Amino acid sequence: MSKFWSKLAQEATPYIPGEQLNNTDIIKLNTNENPYPPSPKVIEAIQAEAGESLRLYPSPSMDTLRQTIANYHGLDKGNVFVGNGSDEVLAFSFIGFFNPKEEIVFPEVTYSFYPVYANLFQIPYKTVALHDGFTLHVEDFSGAEGGVIFPNPNAPTGVYLPLEQVEQIVRENLNKVVIIDEAYIDFATKSASAIPLTKKYDNLLVIQTMSKSRALAGLRIGFAVGHEDLIEALMRMKDSFNSYPVDRLAMAGAQAAIEDESYFKQQTKKIIEIRERTKRSLEKLNFHVLPSAANFLFVTHPKQDAKTLYEKLREQNILIRYFGRPPIEKYLRISIGTSEEMNQLIDALKKICH
Repeated sequence: MSKFWSKLAQEATPYIPGEQLNNTDIIKLNTNENPYPPSPKVIEAIQAEAGESLRLYPSPSMDTLRQTIANYHGLDKGNVFVGNGSDEVLAFSFIGFFNPKEEIVFPEVTYSFYPVYANLFQIPYKTVALHDGFTLHVEDFSGAEGGVIFPNPNAPTGVYLPLEQVEQIVRENLNKVVIIDEAYIDFATKSASAIPLTKKYDNLLVIQTMSKSRALAGLRIGFAVGHEDLIEALMRMKDSFNSYPVDRLAMAGAQAAIEDESYFKQQTKKIIEIRERTKRSLEKLNFHVLPSAANFLFVTHPKQDAKTLYEKLREQNILIRYFGRPPIEKYLRISIGTSEEMNQLIDALKKICH
């Protein structure tokens, strides 16, 4: 810690991402990336954009991409905000809608960037414990002083909260903003996004990312959907930091990814099928596997220590995620890879758990 650091820098507790190793032999099942490449049309769009226009700044309002997203969801451009990854959108949302001295609410087990942002922006928060099966209960989020935020499906559990319960939380906090972080919503087979509810509730903001189901983690595109007043606040936050956070190549690629609906559906369906097949294989090895609506599984074994399993798999160049903190220290999160990668994982676990 340097004497030149500001008080804010000294007190910050940064988010710790999953391991990123420079090893091509690694089976990487620890950061929830899509195991398949983006649509070929994405590559074509990026290549077409990679020309003389790169000398010019990208559009600060990102109108074309915002309109494409709006059309996809049956909304207006004014209902859409685009940022440099959903983490940036989340950061703008924290400072745009949550106030210091007003306590916000989010789950005890949730995306670990939330407490990072709350501490960074000096926003008090209360965490609510999850119930049996790592489920959320609506009453725990009612009447929040400063606002509410939670992922749906939740992370790192993958458990989905039915849309009617999401709406109840929104309805019971009409004077504060409720943020639903839908990073994994496209992998939920028997559920729905809360985006249609934004037409009904002006206090609801839904945030999604193109890193997961659209296979664009390397492009860093996230977006928010909500009432135009909420979107205007996000634009004000963006323009107070950086008027050009999304570059020309990223915008071109993201637009092509949205427009190639058939490729998106095909790849998403494949990942869901592999997830369910992997779940059954893990259960045969006596793992307890939570019902997942995401592109990962959250698992525990009654006779195997989670950290030891993580370490033994790492020795075999298979990376999964071990969090090592209460109340999830006995659990592991396994991203869904290709069929071949998941088969190798199961084979390794059979040898470890024999």
